[in-house]
Amino acid sequence: MEHLNDAFITLKKEGESLFKDRGSKFYGYAFHAKTEEEVKNKLDALRAEHKQARHVCYAYILDTDGYVVRANDDGEPSHSAGTPILNQIKSEELVQILVAVVRYFGGTKLGVSGLINAYKIASEEAIEQATKQTLYKTEDITVRAPFEAMNDVMRLTNNEGVTLVEQHYEEDVTITLNVRLSSMPMLLNELKELHRVTIESKPVE
Repeated sequence: MEHLNDAFITLKKEGESLFKDRGSKFYGYAFHAKTEEEVKNKLDALRAEHKQARHVCYAYILDTDGYVVRANDDGEPSHSAGTPILNQIKSEELVQILVAVVRYFGGTKLGVSGLINAYKIASEEAIEQATKQTLYKTEDITVRAPFEAMNDVMRLTNNEGVTLVEQHYEEDVTITLNVRLSSMPMLLNELKELHRVTIESKPVE
């Protein structure tokens, strides 16, 4: 069986940093985020906290496959802020993450190269200060089986990557399992060998 690459790295605890260059201050923040709404809320909170700041630049990758991506320069020269922030996220192979850098202008222009360096360092150090964790892509499946088959079904919950979520006892027994994608093919094969067992699946958001 081909092994599925179902692991991804995200943040467990946020990180913060401060980088200074010629009077300008760059406050870096790294957050775990999975939705556009979460991003908006965190950026709104930063803008409320830093009302005197000139810029709040950011980048994010929200989905585990790396498709929901955005970088924003927030008024800085094109690609001088959001892009170096995004590049730091990509270099760490992180997903479900928002990194924002708040800039207070110090009176001296840094030039595009200076800005790129400042936003890179601020975001890099914020990510370094965060706590990372490895998670796995999963899917929920619902298994319905007669009582006489449930002992065999429940034994499969001991398989690697399989977690029992809930169970209900009615005419038949219904259980919900959360399964790592790489563990799914073997589990489904084992379930299909059991008599009168039906399976439904639903991807986990």
